[in-house]
Amino acid sequence: MLSTSALLAHTNDLNLIIRHVLAGLGHGIHAGRERGAGVEFSEYRAYAPGDEWRRVDWKLLARADRYYVREAERDSHVAVWLWLDATASMAEPSRSGVAGLDKLWYARTILACIAAIAQRQGDAFGLVICSGERVQFTPAARGPRQMQRVLAQLQRAQAGGTLPNSETLRASMPFVRAPSLVFAASDFLDWPSGQAEALLRLRRMRHDVRLLCLQTRAECDASFAPETTYRDPENPDGVFRFAPDTVGVYRKNRDEHFARMLAQCRSNDIPALAACIEEPLPAVLRAWLRQGGHA
Repeated sequence: MLSTSALLAHTNDLNLIIRHVLAGLGHGIHAGRERGAGVEFSEYRAYAPGDEWRRVDWKLLARADRYYVREAERDSHVAVWLWLDATASMAEPSRSGVAGLDKLWYARTILACIAAIAQRQGDAFGLVICSGERVQFTPAARGPRQMQRVLAQLQRAQAGGTLPNSETLRASMPFVRAPSLVFAASDFLDWPSGQAEALLRLRRMRHDVRLLCLQTRAECDASFAPETTYRDPENPDGVFRFAPDTVGVYRKNRDEHFARMLAQCRSNDIPALAACIEEPLPAVLRAWLRQGGHA
């Protein structure tokens, strides 16, 4: 299994990373879509690289001298939504000697892999990015072109600012009327928050919400360099010094924070997976999918 450091060698090519991560991953996000009875023709669209040749309409090729792919719709489908926290705290880097690795890189890479699985299954998928007190929204769609749109947005995402407030998020969620799977990647250092309220609200509306809580190894085991001062990137007044007599306080506060968060997730039937960004990404992806019953 490839390590996270090996994947970082391809950090500028999400397509290449996806191929490495998904190699040998045989399952998808949910049960496969039906074929045959119940599949209704919807429309033609121009062939794009990555489309399956068996979906090409060869009779139309003979008439139009161009490749077209048949699209099908079903009476019910589940859209997949990728939810990325790109606030300033997600720029926290690994302090384990893995150059270029931070929480945002890990989050957007694992969400890109979810998008690739959704495309492979023929599902519609969209993207929500929370950054700089705003929400960037890419509507759900299917196909290779949608994949390129989503990858481009993920690649451009930069960590900055704080989470949008509840009102901004509520006004930015037009997808809540349709059944959805929501894969949200964040460090969830802000909980409760507008983001937390939005995700809990989606679950109460019977959407399938799954959280990935990302931390660095140093954050998990308080292995920061001693006598070093750290500033909260989302709160200029938040300064913490890791001295021998303060590490215990940090651990206590951290454990209590995530215990409250996970308890609220359990009470709302929201699977939440905690992972360190130094862990191999393929293993974390598999564990995240397994939480939905797809081991």
